[in-house]
Amino acid sequence: MLDTLTKRRIDTARDILVGKLPDPKSQVEQITIALIYKFMDDMDKQSEELGGNAAFFTGEYEKYAWSRIFDPRVSGYELVGLYGEAILKMNHNPNIPQLFRNIFKNAYLPYRDPETLKMFLKVIGEFEYDHSEKLGNAFEYLLSIMGSQGDAGQFRTPRHIIDFIVKVVDPCKNETILDPACGTAGFLISSFNHIQNKNKKDGRINLTSDERTRLINNFSGYDISPDMVRLSLVNMYLHKFSSPKIYEYDTLASEEKWNEFYDIILANPPFMSPKGGIKPHKRFSVQAKRSEVLFVDYIAEHLNPNGRGGVIVPEGIIFQSGNAYKKLRKILIETSLYVVASLPAGVFNPYSGVKTSILFLNKNLAKKTDKILFVKVNHDGFGLGAQRRKIKENDLPLALDIIKKYKQSIINGEEIEFNINEAKLAHVVKKEKIAENGDYNLSGDRYKETVIYNGKWDFVELGEIFKEIRNGKNVKQTLEKGKYRVTRIQTIADGSINLNNTRWTNDDVSENDFMQSGDILVSHINSYDHLGKAALFYGILSKVVHGINLLKFKPDKQKINPFYAIFIFKSEKFLKKVKSFAQRAVNQASVKTTDLKRIKIPLPLLEIQEQIVAELDSYQKIIDGAKQVVENYKPTFKIDPEWKIVELENICKNIKNIINPKGRTGQINYIGLENIAKNNGELFGNIKSEIFEIKSMKLKFQKKNVLYAKLRPNLNKVYYAEINGICSTDIMVLKFEEDKAMPRLYSSIMREQWFNKKVLNGIKGAQLPRIGWDHFKKIKVPLPPIKIQQQIVTQIESEQKIIDANKELIKIFEDKIKDKIAEVWGE
Repeated sequence: MLDTLTKRRIDTARDILVGKLPDPKSQVEQITIALIYKFMDDMDKQSEELGGNAAFFTGEYEKYAWSRIFDPRVSGYELVGLYGEAILKMNHNPNIPQLFRNIFKNAYLPYRDPETLKMFLKVIGEFEYDHSEKLGNAFEYLLSIMGSQGDAGQFRTPRHIIDFIVKVVDPCKNETILDPACGTAGFLISSFNHIQNKNKKDGRINLTSDERTRLINNFSGYDISPDMVRLSLVNMYLHKFSSPKIYEYDTLASEEKWNEFYDIILANPPFMSPKGGIKPHKRFSVQAKRSEVLFVDYIAEHLNPNGRGGVIVPEGIIFQSGNAYKKLRKILIETSLYVVASLPAGVFNPYSGVKTSILFLNKNLAKKTDKILFVKVNHDGFGLGAQRRKIKENDLPLALDIIKKYKQSIINGEEIEFNINEAKLAHVVKKEKIAENGDYNLSGDRYKETVIYNGKWDFVELGEIFKEIRNGKNVKQTLEKGKYRVTRIQTIADGSINLNNTRWTNDDVSENDFMQSGDILVSHINSYDHLGKAALFYGILSKVVHGINLLKFKPDKQKINPFYAIFIFKSEKFLKKVKSFAQRAVNQASVKTTDLKRIKIPLPLLEIQEQIVAELDSYQKIIDGAKQVVENYKPTFKIDPEWKIVELENICKNIKNIINPKGRTGQINYIGLENIAKNNGELFGNIKSEIFEIKSMKLKFQKKNVLYAKLRPNLNKVYYAEINGICSTDIMVLKFEEDKAMPRLYSSIMREQWFNKKVLNGIKGAQLPRIGWDHFKKIKVPLPPIKIQQQIVTQIESEQKIIDANKELIKIFEDKIKDKIAEVWGE
């Protein structure tokens, strides 16, 4: 896992080199060579400390040892000469293995500046070879900076995920092992360590010399990237593989190794196909152009008859409806798949937030069972933010125990039974159920039956309690007023029916195409986050056509109360069920009507539904009333014509305290335009940020500063700072002379309509109209005596307490609604 210290050191090394080497590829080459050079010197030192001799920097190469080139008596130009000569000659050094010589082949020092080299090597010297992953961490972070990792869909596999997969697959000492997309050989090293640990006796590895030789020869790796191959070779060598079997090989296009089969195959293959496409040969069972499909097919096809595998896959493999994806899933289910483990999105941060799963293959076990085990890992022991800090919550140990238990139940020919904790993560599904609609979808949640813990009422499929669930009418729509309004996705964007966000149509439609009171509209084609958004149609007298891309649920009012239904539809539990059926594309997701009809919801008797609605409605009325207070509050005070009028520049300054977040670490409050509410200046959204995630220059602000949005669409976004932090450069930071003017008061004045009109008079710019300080500072504002200002601010603060109390009221009763809905669901 990329640690902050490694990242900082690499960033510093690149900053030093960029003046001499602007090309990122050249920077990568120089940093990689220097790291290997340093690690070889570290290994020599370790050997000497243990009573042995240096192996690499000996004989005529002794003068190139790290300590020698950094001798204080060596001048800057002598350092350039020694180091430059060393990397030129190192590929001829007979003391280092061939693979190390290959690393230094054609290497040279492309600049001759002593100060740059000295600073650069000083940073490299801070790395220590405490374990070989440092090399992989550093190199792969470099690739992420270059963008080549993301473009290729290659994301570094966290060590704990690799170890989890290896423990599940459980390779043995006599088995052959392959990673066909090996990267830095993480899976191979983990498997090697796992086998050694399995063969320990009294704390010592209990393998004969012949067994150790055979074991080392059992490992193979392919990668298309020569850089990755070189890193794998080094990594394997550092783990006592004298002649690693790592090959530069195009797994998908080459046929040279097609007839080589393995007992174990482990991989995290590239998730994306290159922009130029790929040209696979015709020997794959699934003919496809997607690299993730072909890699999984390759792995499944190249397992020996009793082979086992573990492969990390993107969500497309799990649920995409393309023919190649469906055919691949069908083959896997019929031949080798026995476990699908879903990982949380964010496992691959900071490289990518992509959502992934692990497919576990076992040809022997798959023949003996008619079921697939689904395991959902919600927490992997690390936070899912960019820095991936360690946390207490970790489902991986329990997931491992569940999979072992499942394997044993298959071997014993028994049905697996889960305890309460296991059932929260796992369930089994019959293969015939997965195959029944021909999609072979591997999203575990869609097959999970709702467990009724309270036993109060039945859970019934939506198709049984709604008379009609269908898409809308495809009519010609216009912005100009026509015969009828037409609903669209935007009509229900805020969770209610907003007629202002409808269109018009003059088309002739049937009576059945109109919305009726009690109908519920649900978004079934939308961005993934907004999928399942729902609104109840009631209290509207005008005729509104049910437009396309929204599903209409027409309730059977003898079975379900529409107001009860909409509370259920808006619950987190229901939305989670809807999204479990989602089929994702690039910019949107969709759910089939047939899948929605199968969702089961709790269905009490109508009388009980009405009681539940009455309780929830009473909570909602309190929430709505409190929201009215919060949303409509605006501090007001009467301006006395006797007050002095001054220009803003006489009472405040435009502070331009620029901060460059590059190279900094830790958390900070960051406020963008999107975080400031219009009219009332409230903050919303997440303002806590990791500094290294912020990519450009920002402005520093302090408590009691006033933040004013400069862009025209964001006028009236004014925030009185009650915290310290940084903000967008599209925001002015104003510091008031507090002995003259109280910033809290002037943050309110700047939200007044008359003030905004004065600002608009100075807006400039065609593409991004904005207010400049030259105009802003000349705006005239009232300046009451300081005592009167204090009285006004005291009044505002008193009113603010009432607003804060209403916000707390909203939270309390929103929680009450959530708790009641959870009770209805049986949680």
